[in-house]
Amino acid sequence: MMKLKLEKYEQQKINWPEDGKHVLAQYNDEHVVVYQSYRPAIGLFAAENQYFGGEYSYSRMSWIKPNFLWMMYRSGWSTKPGQEIALAIYLKREYFESILLNAIPSTNLTGIDQAEWKKQLARSDVRLQWDPDHNPYGHKMFRRAVQLGLRNDFLLPFKGEGIIRIENISNFVAEQYELVKSGDLEFLMTPSERVYPLSGKAKQALCIEQDDLSLQGK
Repeated sequence: MMKLKLEKYEQQKINWPEDGKHVLAQYNDEHVVVYQSYRPAIGLFAAENQYFGGEYSYSRMSWIKPNFLWMMYRSGWSTKPGQEIALAIYLKREYFESILLNAIPSTNLTGIDQAEWKKQLARSDVRLQWDPDHNPYGHKMFRRAVQLGLRNDFLLPFKGEGIIRIENISNFVAEQYELVKSGDLEFLMTPSERVYPLSGKAKQALCIEQDDLSLQGK
């Protein structure tokens, strides 16, 4: 049975910030849920064995997204080739926190010397990227959504150490996509998400400006 907590999209979107950079996520004291989509050989293996192995490659950067609808936009609601299996991955909260603190932006958002930023980027095992969030129809929002690329030591916890649970949510995604296609958003259910509370160091690492912080933690 899927343990992902759900809520009506139309109800919860009222409480989401309309603009600024925010980490929207489902979380509690123990875990933070992030999303990925894979081809069946990788996705089904991960869900069945509760770790990433088999055909999964640890030599490539792997991107995680804590925002469900942003993952749906990127995967076409898991209809794009190679992204048919949608996974909800429950990362240990301390692991997720360490990812945030070690993030380096993929473009120089920090204002530091360009050469120094390139050195930091080359050394970093966590890549930060802010992109426009999207609504269920794939339309751009003013709000920014975060994705985080992991490699090397920060990807190794995907072997199980950093993961509490992996759920195959592909059937749920397919059911909700039918509602999107028919325009029945009043019935659309999405994972319950709220703005993730960030420490001062995490805000700095994520390049979040003071203007973005009015709704942090609400």
